[in-house]
Amino acid sequence: MLLPDWKIKELAITHKMIEPFEEKQVRKGIISYGVSSYGYDIRVSDEFMVFTNINSTVVDPKNFDERNVVNIKGDCIIPPNSFALCRSVEYFKMPRDVLAICVGKSTYARCGIIVNVTPIEPEWEGHITIEISNTTPLPAKIYANEGIAQLIFLGADDNICEISYADKSGKYHGQKGITLPKVDK
Repeated sequence: MLLPDWKIKELAITHKMIEPFEEKQVRKGIISYGVSSYGYDIRVSDEFMVFTNINSTVVDPKNFDERNVVNIKGDCIIPPNSFALCRSVEYFKMPRDVLAICVGKSTYARCGIIVNVTPIEPEWEGHITIEISNTTPLPAKIYANEGIAQLIFLGADDNICEISYADKSGKYHGQKGITLPKVDK
């Protein structure tokens, strides 16, 4: 079932599900963030890794070469038809009976900016690594510390998962900062 705003607020306070937590939607003069009807608009931090072809390396998820990215602090310009990794300002501690799905914000989507985040599983904890694609032939600006995407929270009725992300010791559990791809060896 979808979790309404009051339940998200309750979990943020009692379970520390979202920190820092904004219980109202902040929007004047910025791209909005905070609680919405059935979700939470997350902010993007001021840390970005923008992909580059300067070193002409291969993007390999099993053996990622950090020479593929350039680190940027502050607002970020993503080159045309390019890609960046970043992280949420908020740190999450998901309850065992809650899963979150992420979708991009319409303000960026209308500019050709696509945001991708994999599902936030029950009992996962950490900063969310956010993937941003600039699908346009023009440079695109991303504003640090403003809204970037919306999490929609789904709660279990009675059937709580048998194995949570923490139970299986997921490789991205407890991540802080931007986390590059990794494969268990």
